[in-house]
Amino acid sequence: MNCVVPLRSLKPSAMKIKKNPYLLVAIIALLLSFTNCSSTANKLNVKPIQNFDLKRYVGAWYEIARFPHRFERNLVGVTATYNLLANGKIEVINRGFMHSLNGPVKTAIGKAKPAGNDGAGHLRVSFFWIFYTDYLILELDEQNYQYSLVGSSSPNYLWILSRTPQMDSVQLNKLINKAKDLGYDISKLEMVEQPM
Repeated sequence: MNCVVPLRSLKPSAMKIKKNPYLLVAIIALLLSFTNCSSTANKLNVKPIQNFDLKRYVGAWYEIARFPHRFERNLVGVTATYNLLANGKIEVINRGFMHSLNGPVKTAIGKAKPAGNDGAGHLRVSFFWIFYTDYLILELDEQNYQYSLVGSSSPNYLWILSRTPQMDSVQLNKLINKAKDLGYDISKLEMVEQPM
């Protein structure tokens, strides 16, 4: 697919935007869709787990390892808390500390919803307005819901989560190997400092 669009064709006048605010929304959506064009060929063919129970998954999770991202740069002690709301949606609270476990707290509040595949560990998560992204649970402690491997079809997103701040090294290595088998570049994984 050719994603090259002349920039002059995307330059509406300020007057048109003032008269029609929906035009600005359409332009933002169009630009975001073009940012995904180059990564289409790089998508992974990964599928979420089945027999997923959202009510057992909600609660607090500690981030044990992750791929680096601008929105989590320099954060340690990161937790993700999922709260099931009365309307069936999920409140997502991500919290971490800047530079050290005693550093200033940084919090991001988002929302999530089941992707519509009954029984699949597939959510859609948003931290910005109406823009959602896939949240695929690729591996899960199905008996006790104590660890989780989360990614997306993009090779750029991967997290290892645990209900406790520390994870057994044998289990951690199993999850890392699972990620490698799924096609993720595990050399990019960075461990997240958590309290002992």
